[in-house]
Parts: sequence; C-alpha cells; structure tokens
Amino acid sequence: GTGIGSTDMATVMATGKLWFRVPEIIEIRLEGTPGPHIYPKDVILYVLGQMKADGAVYKGIDFTGPYVDQLDVAGRMVMCNMAVEMGAKCAYMQPNAGVLRFIDQRAQFPYEIQYTDEDYQYAEQHVFCLDGLTPQIAAPHSVDNVVGIESVGKVRIDQAFIGSCTGGRTEDIAVAAEILRGKHIPRFCRLIVIPASAAVFQDCMERGFIRDLMEAGAAISTPGCGPCLGAHEGVLAPGETAITATNRNFPGRMGSTGADIYLASPATVAASALTGMITDVRTL
Repeated sequence: GTGIGSTDMATVMATGKLWFRVPEIIEIRLEGTPGPHIYPKDVILYVLGQMKADGAVYKGIDFTGPYVDQLDVAGRMVMCNMAVEMGAKCAYMQPNAGVLRFIDQRAQFPYEIQYTDEDYQYAEQHVFCLDGLTPQIAAPHSVDNVVGIESVGKVRIDQAFIGSCTGGRTEDIAVAAEILRGKHIPRFCRLIVIPASAAVFQDCMERGFIRDLMEAGAAISTPGCGPCLGAHEGVLAPGETAITATNRNFPGRMGSTGADIYLASPATVAASALTGMITDVRTL
C-alpha cells in the first residue's frame, strides 16, 4: 500500500524495513524528426503539455522510439529529469552507444544494462509525433500549461536564467554562447548562467563559452541550483517576469509569488535575453 498505519510503523521501527508499491510502467514513444532549433527541452515540455502534471502519478516511464534512440546524454538528462513533473517515480531510456561511452569513462565497478522485455505489457502506451514541433513554452503558473511559442505574444522579461540540473549542461551553455557571441543583452534585462557542476564550468571555460557569455552581459555564478529554488543568486521580485531553462514555474518557485515564470529551452532563453522579450530563436 501507499500509507503506513501505527501497527505498520511499529514493524518498521522493529525491523528497519519499509513496504512500497512497485510502480506500473507506461511507455512514451517519440517518433518523427523535429526541425532545426528544436531541443530536448521543447520535446519534454510538449509531452508534459499533453500528459499533464498528473499523467504519470506513481508510475515509471519508459521513453522509447527513434527520437530517443539518437538522443545524447545531456538530452536524456533533461527529459528523464522532467518526468517527475508528470508525477512519475522514475524514468528510463534504454542506452545507446553514446550513453555507454559516457558510463565507461566514469564507472568504477562492473555494471549490468537492463533492457525492457520484448513482450512486456505496459500499463499504458502513448505515442507522440514530433514532426513540425515548434519551440515550446510553459506559461505561468503550471509546468503543463504548454503552448507553442507562436501563441505567447509579446512578453517583456526582466530576467533570463540558464542553469540547474535541467538546463545547465555544457550543451545548454554552448547553444546560449552561440546565440549571444558578439552581441549584448539590453540594460533592463538580467541574464544569469549557472553551470550544473564544477566539471561543466571548467569545460565551458576551456571552450570559451563563459567568456562569450560574460562579454554579452551575463552574470556567471557558482555551480548549483541558483534561483531555480528561489533561494539565492537571482531571486525574482514582485511583478517581475522571467524565462528560464529550469523545471518548475509555480508561484514562488523563484522568489516572489507575484512573479511570472516561463519555462523554455536554453536556446529560447538566450534568444529572449538578447531581445528582452520572449523570442523564437528561429527568427534570429
């Protein structure tokens, strides 16, 4: 069961064991080929908009399909990370060669790869075609309030944020640097960039991405969550509007409950920082 009564709690205290329900598994199959400048964050936001925030409560997700098969490690991290925003207990993608290379460079002990049985019967199956997908935006105040960027309109922003576990990998910072290199953000807009780890920070410095972003007017901070949890390094004030590559946008998530938060890909965030308004990166 999902609850613990007084008798059960006594057993837990005596034995040190807990009972948990084994989650049902649902398949989310991703087919088709998104166009240029459509990123894994756009894909998972689109799925979230369709599945909704309660679409996988107490379930595990097995992401499958041609799109997943070619996806790199950073993209897989983005999508599996945000599975929890559908209520999922866990998410899995069967590894490709790039994933195995990533693991082999880091693993200190032998490991075993778990594959889904060919005849496995999922509790649910959902198929999404990604052909023609446009950049996706989760508008205030829910992660599943997702629309294509063409439906957002002209929204002025005070802050743009690239970072956190969902949007602070080398690949995320690289695409932002590519968009902003040789340019500068407007004076009324803040751009905060926080690498996800010390290793990512070092890699981005060596590749020149940090220099490019600083010259464009970005503030770079110590690896960590930053304003994603509304505690430090970019907390929003009442009435402010932010666009961010993070994973949640409910009221108060990044500071004041009176602020508006839009979720998007790092590319969309960088493009928006450049213009001071929510901007389709494909127009640059």
